[in-house]
Amino acid sequence: MAGVDVIATAMNGANAQFIAQLYAKWVEAPNSVDPDFAALFAALDDETRSIMMDATGASWAPRPKAFGPDEAEGAAKPAKSTTSPAETRAATLDSIRALMLIRAYRVRGHLEAQLDPLGLKQPGHHIELDPATYGFTAADMDRPIFIDGVLGFETATLREVIAALRKSYCGEIGVEFMHIQDPAQKSWIQRRIEGAPWLNAFDAKAKAKILNQLTEADSFENFCQRRFVGTKRFGLEGGESTIPALHSIIETAANAGVREIAIGMPHRGRLNTLVNIVKKPLVQLFAEFGGASAKPDDVQGSGDVKYHLGTSTDIVVNGNKVHLSLQPNPSHLEAVDPVVVGKIRARLDMAGDRTRKSAMAIIMHGDAAFAGQGLVYETLAMSQLIGYRTGGSIHLVVNNQIGFTTVPAHAFSGLYCTDVAKAVQAPILHVNGDNPEAVVFATKLAAEFRQEFAVDVVIDLVCYRRHGHNENEEPAFTQPIMYKAIKALKTTRALYAERLIQENSVTADEAKAMVDDYIQTLEDAYKGAQDYKVNKADWLEGHWAGLKQADEEAERQEEVTSASLEQLKEVGAAISRPPENFDLNSKIARQLEAKKHAIETGEGIDWATGEALAFGTLMLDGHRVRLSGEDCQRGTFSQRHAVLIDQTNQNEYTPLNNIRPDQAHIEIFNSLLSEYGVLGFEYGYAVSDPNVLVLWEAQFGDFANGAQVLIDQFIASGETKWLRMCGLVMLLPHGSEGQGPEHSSARLERYLQLCAENNMAVCNISTPANYFHALRRQLKRNFRKPLVLMTPKSLLRHKLCVSSLSEFAPGSSFKFVIPETDELVAPEKVKRVVICSGKVYYDLLAERRERGIKDVAIVRLEQFYPFPVKNLKAAIEAYTNAEVVWCQEEPENNGGWTFVDRRIEGVLTCLNNAAKRPRYVGRAAAASPATGLAKVHAAEQAALVNEALSV
Repeated sequence: MAGVDVIATAMNGANAQFIAQLYAKWVEAPNSVDPDFAALFAALDDETRSIMMDATGASWAPRPKAFGPDEAEGAAKPAKSTTSPAETRAATLDSIRALMLIRAYRVRGHLEAQLDPLGLKQPGHHIELDPATYGFTAADMDRPIFIDGVLGFETATLREVIAALRKSYCGEIGVEFMHIQDPAQKSWIQRRIEGAPWLNAFDAKAKAKILNQLTEADSFENFCQRRFVGTKRFGLEGGESTIPALHSIIETAANAGVREIAIGMPHRGRLNTLVNIVKKPLVQLFAEFGGASAKPDDVQGSGDVKYHLGTSTDIVVNGNKVHLSLQPNPSHLEAVDPVVVGKIRARLDMAGDRTRKSAMAIIMHGDAAFAGQGLVYETLAMSQLIGYRTGGSIHLVVNNQIGFTTVPAHAFSGLYCTDVAKAVQAPILHVNGDNPEAVVFATKLAAEFRQEFAVDVVIDLVCYRRHGHNENEEPAFTQPIMYKAIKALKTTRALYAERLIQENSVTADEAKAMVDDYIQTLEDAYKGAQDYKVNKADWLEGHWAGLKQADEEAERQEEVTSASLEQLKEVGAAISRPPENFDLNSKIARQLEAKKHAIETGEGIDWATGEALAFGTLMLDGHRVRLSGEDCQRGTFSQRHAVLIDQTNQNEYTPLNNIRPDQAHIEIFNSLLSEYGVLGFEYGYAVSDPNVLVLWEAQFGDFANGAQVLIDQFIASGETKWLRMCGLVMLLPHGSEGQGPEHSSARLERYLQLCAENNMAVCNISTPANYFHALRRQLKRNFRKPLVLMTPKSLLRHKLCVSSLSEFAPGSSFKFVIPETDELVAPEKVKRVVICSGKVYYDLLAERRERGIKDVAIVRLEQFYPFPVKNLKAAIEAYTNAEVVWCQEEPENNGGWTFVDRRIEGVLTCLNNAAKRPRYVGRAAAASPATGLAKVHAAEQAALVNEALSV
């Protein structure tokens, strides 16, 4: 295929004429060209034809085969040519040159498209689109050329060909699609673009419909500007074509079978989209402008500014019911992108739709954010992966040609803000936002393409921003020329209305009536907003019906989290049973035997087996499980092996999906190397389906740092800001084992700093059984909260970090605090109580037993938040004369110390014990979470263990 690349490359640029002449010469006389080129052309004759098909969209016959003397009698003979060799050569050259020119327009015609409504970016002259580049002169413009059906012509003059190309590719829609490798996709776009069908695509009724949609968009912004002077709303002025664009996408998708659409967007234009697309009541929005809450008084939560909020509704499009939702999100640009696609994946999975055609994501972007935010690529990169595909998203870039005050020359390095989308071979449709018909045509085309090929599509809606970044800013400070042009430009709605009146598609009275009617609707809603109060919240309806808002009880025992012995043994048998005729790795075979032995004896159940028992028993209860993360099928530490690989043929087998025939299933996906994007996807999945256990595992706990925006803005605060519950579990490997600063700490302190208002649970669990109960309680509650788990590394195989089967069975439950388990002296004679959490417990326990210490008790805090006051009090109140220390292996400024210090003091204050405050034992404060030197680590660990146990 290297030769194909040579030909393809040669068909662009200065070599084009030379290659065309050489190829024509070879067709006439193969021996007349350089032997290397002759060999290339001979080897690639059919490939050359494919290139020509690529360039033309038509079929080219291969070079006629010469019949030799050994041919069978009666074989067909080629017709005798009536043209001279010189005429054949000239005609062939003409055709090849014309086809190369046509291909150049398909590849680069968008560079001369009329895309800027402001007229500031004048298309330049590009040599690739110049006929002279391909050997044509002015004398050739009106000579007929055979192009075999391309552009609808069998034979056409060069002038006709260029006119058709410029109309198709250099008008107010510019198309980038020749980077796509799938010939069917390229051909599909080509057939629908060539001939510029949008120029005659709409009758008077359709045009009036577009005008009415523009009227609603334009009138809403004007009304808000007049009624709420000085209020920030991040209006859509200059990009009003966004509203007809969204209507077009939604209508086209609904007609094609989409029944649910989730929209993610930044703040610009959100209010307009809320009322004119997602049908949020105007009276409610205007009440919020006046300072009213978006939630009822009896529902807790901090709320958020109006241009961050979302809503949902059901609409009917041509008889098809479609559920629309606009996702709430913060000002962190693009953070909502993976959340939206995660939500759509959940909906598709709930519906069992493997075609991925019944639900769709529309993701809106600003131009600077699409080019500048890495999360855009992370989201695009997921689009065709097995565990994350959603049938393609439609990306609508509202291209204001400026980011805050930053011009494109400072905002991105490529030709367009949308260049990153080429990485996933998405077609890109650039369209002039001041041509609403072109916009509607392009968006309809995008939705049809998505439904046909189940891939992402990008629409670059080139427009402008009439005001500053918000309505109170002066944009002329930094962009005087742009804003001089904007000030002189009529609105998109005004220009379109004038055009339709001029062509008699609507009358002036009809255009005015559209404005008057909508203004009256706005005025009525404005008056009604004065007395409006929200009477209910919609957050516990639909799929969330039956769940409740959590109360303030921090240490409730949920519905039963234990499982029956029958279920436990059934799951245990399945996870230790490889299929027949399966070439299992010998090391894994030994692990499965160990699991089998632990289940049969009821002793020695390790962390990974406890986890599998939680998953399997939930599945037998009817709950699906979804686990994703980097290398999570095997597990970073080779502990999980939830998916077995045949060593001969690499076939996969998931034991948990083979417990019994009628069970729910688990999906376990090794994710792409992304934290921000994948965690956002899983959050979106979890907020969409409360009946699935959704888990994301970091390869090492601190890798979650790369997703901090998602953690801060969605996971920790999504419920209080937007009334959106989430039961997502984050598994973060944590523990100091001398592996250096980047593989030690999951940054427990950061999650604890985010804890308030009972917003999530944060645990550092020390036994497989408690891990089992923590996972199961996620779905056994009548509410959902995120769960952040510091998970072990060395403890995965620690001989003491095991549980018995009885600790999973009826009568067992989650333990917020685990009291002392060894036999010590009488409680009143204990001199010290060491409170700790996680892995350091086993270091303390081993050393205490080694030294035979009997007067130091060790209590494990399994859940940091909500803080278990009652359970901790019960665990330490008997030690009336003991001092209390908090022991951790993290540096003093990390880990749990600053969080538990005053809380432990509060517990001690309620007791009659001698101790009134805990004392810290652990590593000194440090800028880095751990040393990178094994000897230093070992010395530090030994010192803190010794100090904790030395009375």
